[in-house]
Amino acid sequence: MEAIWQFKDEYRWLSNFWPCRIEMDGEIYPSVEHAYQAAKSLRPYERQKVREAETPGLAKRLGKTLTIRPDWEEVKIKVMLSLVRQKFTRDPELQRKLLETGDTLLFEGNYWGDRFWGIDLKTLEGENHLGKILMRVREELKRKRAPLVFEYREGPRVDQDNFLGSLFMASFAESLQSRGEEE
Repeated sequence: MEAIWQFKDEYRWLSNFWPCRIEMDGEIYPSVEHAYQAAKSLRPYERQKVREAETPGLAKRLGKTLTIRPDWEEVKIKVMLSLVRQKFTRDPELQRKLLETGDTLLFEGNYWGDRFWGIDLKTLEGENHLGKILMRVREELKRKRAPLVFEYREGPRVDQDNFLGSLFMASFAESLQSRGEEE
């Protein structure tokens, strides 16, 4: 199976450092990294300092100086999922690129030893939570883009999740119509 091992060069757009418009708690952040680091704190002035950081790298460094919210360990993966989902659902070009990766495995490979969000390329160890989140968002996008399965006259479009119900209703309507013609 194919894999993308690092989010650099032609795959730099997979990185949380990639510039994109992210909204969190009514404020706009210039990257996922900015928003994620700011989310570590509940103090508005600390969040503002991170939001206004000139680069994602500076935002990451500032994130290490914040007053960490008490529930951070419990919510950090959910926060990251929400931010990454936003990045790829609001930008059609990024969405297209992510979908074009198909079923390729995504690894946030790094040499700085991050074994939580990525894979340490020196040891090939890590939980790769960011890679897993990206693959999850990609699967969500694939389901949303599933082809139209059934459309009944002027009725609403039916997505893949409602396929069986729609199939039943169409079949039922057809049988009623054919009964009416037979009588």
